Amino acid sequence: MATPRSRLVDESVTPWYHCISRCVRRARLCGEGAGHRKVWIVERLRELVGLFAVDCGGFAVMDNHLHLLLRLDSPRASAWSPEEVMRRWLTLFPIRDAGGRPLPLSEDRALTLAADSAWVATVRRRLADLGWFMKCLKEPLARRANREDGCTGAFWEGRFRSAAVRDQEALLAVAVYIDLNPFAAGVAATPEQAEHTSLRARLDHDHARSPVATEATGAGPSTVPDDRRHEDGQWLSPTDDRGEPGGRYGLAPGYTLACHLHLVDIAARVDRPGKASLPQEATSIFVRLGLDGSHWRDMLEALSRPRPPARLGREQPARPPRRPAFATPRPAPSAPGPMSLAAGP
Repeated sequence: MATPRSRLVDESVTPWYHCISRCVRRARLCGEGAGHRKVWIVERLRELVGLFAVDCGGFAVMDNHLHLLLRLDSPRASAWSPEEVMRRWLTLFPIRDAGGRPLPLSEDRALTLAADSAWVATVRRRLADLGWFMKCLKEPLARRANREDGCTGAFWEGRFRSAAVRDQEALLAVAVYIDLNPFAAGVAATPEQAEHTSLRARLDHDHARSPVATEATGAGPSTVPDDRRHEDGQWLSPTDDRGEPGGRYGLAPGYTLACHLHLVDIAARVDRPGKASLPQEATSIFVRLGLDGSHWRDMLEALSRPRPPARLGREQPARPPRRPAFATPRPAPSAPGPMSLAAGP
């Protein structure tokens, strides 16, 4: 008997979960002429991240399965007004006409539904729920694929699997593992060339912000002018968890895209039975992308220290000199006064 999802997912223990969903019978329903369905999945994933109180820290869409690294953020959903909750819900499940076509969002309808506090509370919980997020991702895609194939039946292989990611070391390992999936399966020659992954989405976003690209791959910029701000405007969770009040949660404090590229490059060289790997003598990912990686090893080493800095990168603010423990001489000890019962033992 399957374990209820409520017993598998506990945001108070960890907000991060690695989710895996396979196509029925592991058939390549997103490959072998149906690769455009991978684009459907990425577009739907991006749409849902904008509607749910759920962030995506990594993804990889394969021919027959899907990997997601998701972060639940119920406090964000709690801060939404009832009207905002209903607007998001009606965007997910719009009212349709007699022909089944979705109608534009009705503000009057949203205000009417917002007056029902019990329904608002139910919807608010759903918009921060992992199961509802996956349902809204998988079900519409299955229906769309079945319409395209002119058939009925299951597209996905039952329930999705979810594994709690309990610490930061495991979180970074899962993020790297997900981005390496197409390369390890032999689908891409190098990790950065794999399409429909969070690594490629981050590099494409960085490329759009810094349009000077390498002629060899066209996958990334030749320079990163401000390594701390390279992911501003990215729909994915940033790699750097800056800890800013009201800001977006990232993977780890000081963990920049540069650090992530370094870990991906290291992991791609590890020999695993049945998996592709880069030879040790192969050029690094930084050389292939035309990036300057000379300072990034230092950042990675700083991140592994017991107390890493709040930020990593070229432009770190100068630290003020530490004040000595005692700026003025200690006063001479005075004789102990009489004991007072009010002072306690």
